[in-house]
Amino acid sequence: MKIVFLIPLVLLFVASPVYGQLLSDATGLVNRLNVQTGGHAFEIKVTSNFDISDFNFDKNSKQLSLYLNSGLENNLGEILIPQSLLGGNFTFYLNDQEFFPTINSNEKITFVTLNFTGSGNNKLDIFGTTYLDGLTEIEEIPLEKSTPLQKEETMPDTIGLLLLIGIPIVIAAFVIMKIKKRK
Repeated sequence: MKIVFLIPLVLLFVASPVYGQLLSDATGLVNRLNVQTGGHAFEIKVTSNFDISDFNFDKNSKQLSLYLNSGLENNLGEILIPQSLLGGNFTFYLNDQEFFPTINSNEKITFVTLNFTGSGNNKLDIFGTTYLDGLTEIEEIPLEKSTPLQKEETMPDTIGLLLLIGIPIVIAAFVIMKIKKRK
């Protein structure tokens, strides 16, 4: 009788570490980098398992520099760059060494997938060949209350799924135990 209760309880603890690994792998930071240049505002979105401590954009050299801080050895990130801000043929340098990420683009955005090793502080330089493509540069208008770097955390619903499955199993075990005791 007690074994009926014990089995779902043990399964709940056995399943937790399996889903816990997926949780840590899929958790990411979303950084929204607001670039003000040429009288226009652009958002570069970075989703990664590392943090972006700072960034710089140099319109003259058509360069975006990201300062990365990672506590993990294996780093994965995705960058969305508007084509109207920085486009054309891209060249990447990670810690002053040429780097070759996966690049996909269309007429509106460039999607860059980063996969590299190395914990601690890293610097990623992105060079494009076009700047303000399809737009004209207008007089800079200073924004008084602009937040240049916004962060948010994302987390998949793995814990919710685990609870959704685990709690009914434990409740069912209690109900079965009560029914068996009455007989």
